Amino acid sequence: MDTPLKALVLNCTLKPSPGASSTDVITDQLLAELDSHGVAGETIRVVDYDDVKPGVEADMGHGDQFPEILERIKAADILVFGTPTWVGHMSSVAQRVLERLDSALSETDEAGRPIMFGKVAIVAVVGNEDGAHKIIADAFQGLNDIGFTIPAQGGTYWNHEAMNPKDYKDLEETPAAVAATNKTATTNAVHLARQLSQAQYPGN
Repeated sequence: MDTPLKALVLNCTLKPSPGASSTDVITDQLLAELDSHGVAGETIRVVDYDDVKPGVEADMGHGDQFPEILERIKAADILVFGTPTWVGHMSSVAQRVLERLDSALSETDEAGRPIMFGKVAIVAVVGNEDGAHKIIADAFQGLNDIGFTIPAQGGTYWNHEAMNPKDYKDLEETPAAVAATNKTATTNAVHLARQLSQAQYPGN
């Protein structure tokens, strides 16, 4: 019988809890899809941590809270990386997370593999301006460099038309194309994570 998989959402909204977050809406939808495959998940709203310091080390000291987040990433099989679009880019919180995850490259397992090898990552982007494709491309590149594996069609997004602001959280229903993409991304993520759990990448 397959070992149960675990998922972790990193919600990189700029809005602290309990503020309503469109990123939270789409990542909750992804968690629901993952749950339909028997994958339990939880969410970290990164901005709720008072002190995630800039830097590229696992622990920047002096009260840095990123080590707590890093341990929960290590415990997950699937990472859902969610960010809003701000001035055409991922949020500063999302960028900081990627910078801090650079430290994972220097930590290896007993076979010499970077510790994120064997973990799967998908990306979700929402915004009321253009930029989702570029953000997903940048996030995919960063996550893959760190060691995460990206499944086929592992990005999902919603952007409203330019110059006519509207938030994802205010939609009366999920657009059919987004719902279908959410389903594909999560289905492929679970499939890939199960394959990697049974046949990890070769060691050095």
